[in-house]
Amino acid sequence: MAASRLRSALMSLSLWVLVALLAGLFAGAAAQAWGLPGGGGTAELIGAIGTLWLNALKMTIIPLVFSLLVTGIASIADAAATGRRALKALMVFGVLLLAATVYAIFASEALHLLWPIDPAGAAVLLAGAPDAAVVRESAAGGGIAAFLANLAPANPVRAAVEDNILGIVVFAIAFGFAVTRLGPARRAPLVGFFEAVSETMITIVHWVLLAAPIGVFALSMGVGLNAGLGALGTLGHYVAMVVLAQLGLILLIYAVAVPWGRIGLARFARGIIPAQVVAFSTQSSLASLPAMVEQARLALGVSTPTAGLVLPLAVAVFRITSPVANLAVVIYVAHLHGVDLGPAAWIAGGLTAIAISIGSVGLPGQISFFVSIAPICLAMGVPIQVLPLLLAVEVIPDIFRTIGNVTADLAAARIVEGRDAAAEPDPTAGI
Repeated sequence: MAASRLRSALMSLSLWVLVALLAGLFAGAAAQAWGLPGGGGTAELIGAIGTLWLNALKMTIIPLVFSLLVTGIASIADAAATGRRALKALMVFGVLLLAATVYAIFASEALHLLWPIDPAGAAVLLAGAPDAAVVRESAAGGGIAAFLANLAPANPVRAAVEDNILGIVVFAIAFGFAVTRLGPARRAPLVGFFEAVSETMITIVHWVLLAAPIGVFALSMGVGLNAGLGALGTLGHYVAMVVLAQLGLILLIYAVAVPWGRIGLARFARGIIPAQVVAFSTQSSLASLPAMVEQARLALGVSTPTAGLVLPLAVAVFRITSPVANLAVVIYVAHLHGVDLGPAAWIAGGLTAIAISIGSVGLPGQISFFVSIAPICLAMGVPIQVLPLLLAVEVIPDIFRTIGNVTADLAAARIVEGRDAAAEPDPTAGI
């Protein structure tokens, strides 16, 4: 019941944020045409409100990323210790996640070659973003040699101060694996501490997002004041690019599930539709779990022990669309700002995206959008100031995030099962 209320509130918030985006753009365009009461002072105050809201989101990034990675690694280690089937599932997750990350980079860059951002539209969208021209130096900024030299932070505290997110990720991963080597008596309170930290940070994110309509209105009004309504076309282009990257991934999941899962394409496609419908309506992999378990057992020929182990584990640690969608967003923002990305930036972004996908919480994208994507931006040297405007239209890509995750979870369960589904009758035939 509580989860249902949370999803309903988030959907309502998403709509209000979208309304705030449109209202801010129209209000800014009207003020540009007919004047703004108070003139420059009012414009400065509106900009300050938007910057305050953005900073309130940014302050949670470092502690949340670190604590989520530590607890995520601990949970994976615990799962791996439960038996060979769990270890096999984790190996399948790892291979699929790595392949999806490589796909994300090449697919996003290819989409920009085929359908580039209109330079005029990019200038319009960035016109009102606070400090849009500021680009932080990333760990990937000096090429492969500098990337490798700076991969491990000499001073983790200084890395946190300087927003060296990749260094923080590397240190958090090392710290998390070291925690798993402790005895139960020492490990439990340490993991509990970081679980409490992550839940506290998520609570702060919830509070900040309650003010999202105000923050997005202020930021979008700044865009409207400087450039009118021209940003709408670029936002539509952005949504299309992120959705296309995820649709390509979903098609690839089907292609992988058939040979590796030893199941016919028609049977797999029919069998997962009910779970995909639940994913579409709830935008939550956790809420889709009962439907996934049922369809895996009844329609895909997955045994009850495999479905009962693999699917809950997948919901907890395996989010295949996370690196794909997050990298699609970051690469879009890079092209929006004209930031040149190279192999070092792609590696830094890919490693950070994989780590974030493991540690990210199983909540709708409106909650995890900023805290998942901002670290990847920082690792690749891409500005983050425009992210709140993209958050306003996240409700559409988030649908495809969840559908992709549910599709991959069921494919993974079928792959872990291993038995040839073609040898069993298909209960979905003729439906």
